[in-house]
Order: sequence, then C-alpha cells, then structure tokens
Amino acid sequence: MIRQCSVRSSYLRPAWIVLGTLALAGCAGQGPGQIFGAAAPTPLGGTSALPGAGPAIGKSAGNVALLVPLTGPLAPVGQSLENAAKLVFPAGSSPELDVRDTGGTPQGAAAAAQAAIAAGDGIILGPLTSPEAHAVAPIAQAAGVNVLSFTNDSTVAAPGIWPMGISPRQQVERVMQVAAGKGRTQVAALLPDSDFGRQLSNDISDESARLSEPSPQIVFYDDDFNSVNRAVEQISDFSGRGQMIESEIRQARDLDTNAGREQARELEHQQIPPPSFNALFIGAIRGDTLAEFATFLPYYDVNQPQVQFLGPANWAPLAPAMAHQPVLLGAMYAAPDPASASAFDTKYQATYGAPPPSIADIAFDAAAIAKLAGSNGGYTSSVLTAPAGFTGTDGTLVLQPDGQVQRGLAVFGVASGAPITVEPAPTQLAQPTS
Repeated sequence: MIRQCSVRSSYLRPAWIVLGTLALAGCAGQGPGQIFGAAAPTPLGGTSALPGAGPAIGKSAGNVALLVPLTGPLAPVGQSLENAAKLVFPAGSSPELDVRDTGGTPQGAAAAAQAAIAAGDGIILGPLTSPEAHAVAPIAQAAGVNVLSFTNDSTVAAPGIWPMGISPRQQVERVMQVAAGKGRTQVAALLPDSDFGRQLSNDISDESARLSEPSPQIVFYDDDFNSVNRAVEQISDFSGRGQMIESEIRQARDLDTNAGREQARELEHQQIPPPSFNALFIGAIRGDTLAEFATFLPYYDVNQPQVQFLGPANWAPLAPAMAHQPVLLGAMYAAPDPASASAFDTKYQATYGAPPPSIADIAFDAAAIAKLAGSNGGYTSSVLTAPAGFTGTDGTLVLQPDGQVQRGLAVFGVASGAPITVEPAPTQLAQPTS
C-alpha cells in the first residue's frame, strides 16, 4: 500500500513539524490502492514481475536500512516510522530491517548511512528531513545504494534518490490542471512568506508556464491579520476596479438630498468588474488564517464563482471547518483519496494500540516498495522505476529515473458536511514525454 492530508483529525500535525521548512514528508494522506493484506505495494497491471525502465544502478541484495531519528526532538516521529516499517519487515523477516538512529541531524544521518552501507545494506529508507536527505545523498550515490527518503522536498530528487513525501509541486500540478480543464487559466496566488510559500510560488509559476498560461500574479503575506488584509487588497486591485463607482457613491451622498441618497443606493448595486484572474491559489495552512481570508476576500470583491479558490493538500483536515465559511464553499485542493487507508490504519492500530500518525504511511510504503523490489530482481533503479509504478495508501505513484516521484492525487471541493470529490485520483499515470 502506498498515503497527504486526509480528513482525519489525526492528520493535524504537532507544532514542531513545520511544513514551511520543507523538512518533513508533509501531510501524508491516503489514496486508492490495494488493501493492506498484500503487505506490499502492487505494481499496476497486476503482474508479479517489475519490468525495468531505468539503469540497473543499485544493489541487488542485502538488508534494508531504515534511517530515522530515535533520539532528539523528532524521536516520537522516528518511532512511528520504525513501527510502520516493521509492519512490512517484522522480526525474523528476510531480508532484515537494519534500523539506525540519525538523531534528526544531517551529521547523524550521514554517519548512519555510512554505517548501513558498511554493513552491506542494499537500500536505504529515510532519512526524515530535507537536510538529512541532502547529507545522505552523495554518500549513497557514491556507494551505488538507492534511497527512498521520507522528505517531501523535491530538490532532493536525483538519480537513485527519491523523496517519497507528497510535495507542493505534486499538489500544485494536479489542482491547477483540473482548474485549467474548467477554464480557470488566469491564476493568482496569496502565499505565506516562508520556505513553503516560496516553493509554492516556484511550482505555480512553473505549472503556469507548462500549461501555456499567463504568468501568475503572486503576493506574499506574513502570518498576521494586517498583512493578510494588505495582501488581499493588493492582489484584488480593488481600488482600481471599484474606485470610480466608490467616488460616484461618495459624491451622491455628499449632495445630502433624497435624490443623492437614491442615486448612491443604485450605484451600490452596480457590479464591480471582476479581478484580472479567475483562479486564486491560497497557501494558508492554518484555520485562523483561512478565516481571515474568508473575511477579506469578499470585502475586496474577490468571490466565487467569478474566481475559483485553490489550495494545498493541507486543507484536507481543515475542510470541515472551512465549510462553515460560505465564501470558501467550492474551493478545491489536491490530496490523496482517503478511501483506502482504513486497512493500514486498522493494522497499525491493532499492532501498536494507537492510530498511526500522519507520517507513518510514508515509511510503510517505502518499506513495501523495497520488499517488493527485493523479491523481483533487487533494489536497482531498473526495478524501482517500473513504468507502471505502484499502488498504495497515497494512490498511484511512479518512481522516475531522475529521482522525481509522479503521483496520482484526487481533487476535492469544500462543501457542507464532507468534502466532495471533484475528480478522482487516477489509477494509472501517463509518463512524461522526453
């Protein structure tokens, strides 16, 4: 099985997991796929062998290294990652799971990787954060050992190094493609002034260019009430769109006559021209910030359906609360489909007596891919990059030879009650053309 944010409350991250740093795997959601009982992701097409697509780089045998923080501030996360991986590699399994502590630091991760390689491990699962993954990458590449990292930082990607977390790029591509299919091709964005926001900005600009859309207007905001207000005012160009009508209303009121007041009332009902964009990506990932946007967007006449609101997968656990803000109803976000996570959740709960944290599925799926690959020719890139890909708790995914991970995400709409499915997650992915 192989899952970003779902509507489950357990997907709300502790405060010390900072999405803006791109350090962790991001909200790990769920997706359509095989039920947990297979104990491994299934190659699409249902065949038992994995046809190769890339070069035969990597080891063909050996134990499986798991690099996770078992000491330091991230130790609780590391323990959940180890728990999930052990569902695939229980004690006594062959190959064995070689668990090594990184301490949550690049230096610790590098030392753990060197020790695992010296022990003859054939593939590395982890490490957790982007800095750790960057530290491990050159060590693993020099040794010819492939890595399935848990970060969602796509800059880690390189031949033999796959970031398994669901990245901002994957979310942006999916939701913008669906929006474009509905004629929403003039995109603007309100994004947090953070690493996460800057990554979203790059991804939105890149996807706009790929779709041959106009260059997006992007405004950054700080995480405070006044900054959100200024950002919405700036991107709305409200003064430019409504200045003439506002001026006429004031002049009519200044007459201080019945006729003037009647004229002002008539002017107030005139439609202010829509913004210059018809899709707006809002990068807020906190409920209170989204509530502020829900206040300011209609104030500056940025409303649906004239403008389609778009957002990141982090909206999934926030969607029920967003539904209480009428202005946000119909807003779309891309995330894994939660429909097929129950089997993994049940297995984890039964084994460890608690529901899995949101990051655990990334480790489970990486371990399942490693086990499947190990039984189908080894941990080489030619096996891992099987063109049909894998199906798991985050939906369909394909490991590409350049290290990028292609994913099939669903697109949801905020609605009263539960979110609605705007477009289901694809079960097969078209391969990029060179």
